Amino acid sequence: MQRKLLFKIAMVVFMTLVLLIPLSMINGLVGERQAYRDEAVRSVAASYAGPQTLVGPVLIVPYETETRVVEKEKESGKDKEYSQFTPGLLRFYPKQMNVRGTMSPGERYLGLHRVRVYRLQGQISGRFEAALPKEEVSPQAQQKNVKRRYGTPYLSFGISDVRGLVGTPSLKIDGKEARFTQGAGDLATSGLHVDLPPPGETGTAYLPGDEIAFDFSTVLELGGTETLAIAPVGDSNDIKIDSSWPHPHFTGRFLPHQRTVRDNGFDAQWNISALAAATQNEIGGGRVVLNGAVQYYDPDRAAYQNGRGYPLTDVLAVEMVDPVNPYSQADRAIKYGILFVLLTFVGFFMFETIKRLPIHPIQYFLVGLGLAVFFLLLLSLSEHISFVYAYLCASVACIGLIGFYLCAVLKSRVRGLGFAALLTLLYGTLYGLLIAEDSALVLGSLLLFVVLAAVMVITRRIDWYAVSIGLPGAAKPEK
Repeated sequence: MQRKLLFKIAMVVFMTLVLLIPLSMINGLVGERQAYRDEAVRSVAASYAGPQTLVGPVLIVPYETETRVVEKEKESGKDKEYSQFTPGLLRFYPKQMNVRGTMSPGERYLGLHRVRVYRLQGQISGRFEAALPKEEVSPQAQQKNVKRRYGTPYLSFGISDVRGLVGTPSLKIDGKEARFTQGAGDLATSGLHVDLPPPGETGTAYLPGDEIAFDFSTVLELGGTETLAIAPVGDSNDIKIDSSWPHPHFTGRFLPHQRTVRDNGFDAQWNISALAAATQNEIGGGRVVLNGAVQYYDPDRAAYQNGRGYPLTDVLAVEMVDPVNPYSQADRAIKYGILFVLLTFVGFFMFETIKRLPIHPIQYFLVGLGLAVFFLLLLSLSEHISFVYAYLCASVACIGLIGFYLCAVLKSRVRGLGFAALLTLLYGTLYGLLIAEDSALVLGSLLLFVVLAAVMVITRRIDWYAVSIGLPGAAKPEK
């Protein structure tokens, strides 16, 4: 009889471990379906517009430096003078940059999957005050009068995916209309730029020592997928974003200084100084420190962006997140699957021990499979209906099936329905753990403590030695 008890305990442990196989297979299926969803996001982004990043405006002034070099010829010993021309770029950033934007959310469908998109109605305004360097005189004896000639300056706006532009953006410089041209010049791999008119009424080019000062204002409408990021390129940046999406996730290098999240949307405001952001240095030098590693902007390989669509600069970002991701919820639920099986098997074992009603290992296994199928039903149904309704349907189906089966196994409707009631309590507790993300650990710990306490209270007067040798009444707890 002692061997029989030990065999039963070993069988319960073995069955629990065996049921880890279907649970792990279902967990792998969750990852596979999540990968399909991510592929749907990439597919929509490929045909609509991807996560958007706005960089700029940045004032870029091309120039060419002429250096007169004097060298002695080896044969004649005479001085020979010639010019060397070296191209370069000067970058100037707004003294003040103001961004106002409204993100209007929407959805695109690909098969079963819904992809969150948005349309930004934005306005960017501010002022530039730049002074072109004067002519340089080289301190080296073999060089004379280093001269610099300036080309046509232009304003550059970096947009990570220009396919998202709706209509033609408008731009005003000192109140006068200006026309955008494709390409962001030296700033980024994609975007827009506009050439500045020459100074004064003479139409001559800019000269060393000239000042370039003007106000600008642009209005644009831009579509994107899930994420909007903005690089604070100005000396002072005042950025305000609002939306009717009630579940924003503020990320990037800067969180909002003021934000209000309501049931019908959010408002967020950032006030960022160039003293706090390395954006200007990163754009100017192309050197970026990301995750502790130094990287360089390579326009030919589009290294301007990292894996999430953000530029390799200090940015602020807003993501439209799904508050109830069925795949993450299903994955969390499956992590409690082994606890479900173990608690059910412990209940069977205690019932079999106390009531002297033998339960066959196959019956253990079938009930365990019923518990595992719950998670498969939950995953499949949550792709079609809301997660709470999917959970309700899957739990009702599995509890009903197991309760009906146990009425026969335990040879009593009362016992079968009692077990079904306990399973209902268990499923209700699991749902509470799923929706209480911040306190899931403490609630789970309390659940385990309560279950252990209940088992200890119920079995505190059982004489296990007597049970192991089969003494009559040994398994009945005293009152």
